Amino acid sequence: MIMLGCGMLEQHRLAIRKSSYALCKQLMVDEALVQSLLADNILTESMAETILAEPTSQKRSFHLTLLLPKRGPRAFSSFCSALRVTEQQHLCDLLTQELEKDDRETHVDSFQPEKEPERKAGPLERKRTERSPLPLPTQEESAVKRARTHHESMEYSLYADSPIINTPVLPCTSDFYFSRRQQSYSMTSSPRGLALIISNVTFDSRTAVDLDRRKGGEVDEEVLRKVFTELDYIASVHRDLTAQEMRECMEAFCRKPEHRTLSSCVVCLLSHGVEGAVYGTDGQLLQLDWVFEAFDNARCPLLQNKPKMFFIQACRGEELDCGVEQIDGPGRTLSPSCEQRDAGREEAGDADSTQIGDMRRPRIKLPQRSDMICGFASLKGQRICTAAMRNTKRGSWFIQELNAALRLHSKDTHLADILVQVNRRIKEREGYAPGTAHHRCKEMSEFTSSLCKHLYLFPKYQPQY
Repeated sequence: MIMLGCGMLEQHRLAIRKSSYALCKQLMVDEALVQSLLADNILTESMAETILAEPTSQKRSFHLTLLLPKRGPRAFSSFCSALRVTEQQHLCDLLTQELEKDDRETHVDSFQPEKEPERKAGPLERKRTERSPLPLPTQEESAVKRARTHHESMEYSLYADSPIINTPVLPCTSDFYFSRRQQSYSMTSSPRGLALIISNVTFDSRTAVDLDRRKGGEVDEEVLRKVFTELDYIASVHRDLTAQEMRECMEAFCRKPEHRTLSSCVVCLLSHGVEGAVYGTDGQLLQLDWVFEAFDNARCPLLQNKPKMFFIQACRGEELDCGVEQIDGPGRTLSPSCEQRDAGREEAGDADSTQIGDMRRPRIKLPQRSDMICGFASLKGQRICTAAMRNTKRGSWFIQELNAALRLHSKDTHLADILVQVNRRIKEREGYAPGTAHHRCKEMSEFTSSLCKHLYLFPKYQPQY
């Protein structure tokens, strides 16, 4: 088979052309997919920026499918690999099926490549029309999609619009490490630190009658475990703890002697919550102020001057952010979706604080609390504390976006800027629940920081001394 100029192989070009209808409707061209093609040198930086600048997913898909056939013989296999990485295997299978059809059918004259698509155009369009009308990717087979009920179809569209990003954490380079190490926290240990993940999914029906099961919470904990393991943290997951068990778990974590030689630590709390507190499975509240005090410079001296990262996936109130109409810029948005009833909204409670007793101070004094950064899934304001959005199949918006940003950008971006990127992505998202008050609901994440230097994670780079 010949190549067309410097483009891809003819059968690959035809497979993409025959699948173009499905690709334009179902392909999700996000930053992870584009970065995968960029890392493979299929796209240039300029091409990647132009594609991602397109205002809708369909336009990004159309732009990419027009460009791919011109990007050399490796473009097809690299595209299929990117589809697998971004959990769009069904589209990879579709392209493979088109190749297999060509092998079984009459060989196409390489000097007349347009005849075969013209002959197949009618049946192909009829075949695509018979497929599920939902324009979003999923790992399930087409036959399963056609068999879904109306309710199941809405569920499918909710979770499939936001695939979990599993592309490997991109590595930091030696040059980047040496250019940033002086102005950033020392991250020289291997492992970089310990990561504690507490995930409350199922609540006691006797003592926490108003707290529903957090469907999708299992996904969040596994996503966090994987990404921090790849970032060279020793991650431990603790599921379904009462408020007292959460306290005991964190106290034991703070006392671990390993902190003395490690560079940092991570704490993730996933539960229902209110402003200033998260729920244990017994319906009792654990105050976040107590959590931060447990890791302060007095109570946790082994982590003095070391960065301590906190990520809180919980509601901070019962208010639903319905958003406001934008008066300028793009008129429409195409955003990932969620099911509002998963938000776990609770009534606000008052946070109590614990007084710290006098303790012996080191000769150089430190503030009581410093070197911390905390990302919150939802917003706290003077008048409103908002609910956090969670998807029953793909987990929460905040953890999805945090996972993607850490994987793609920790190689050259400090954590505060990564959380700014997470905020930007959350801002773009909307709920999807047609016919309910929750349709097009919004969420806004935020973070607080007492970091004193830039916090680069320097993934997969081990300094040599």
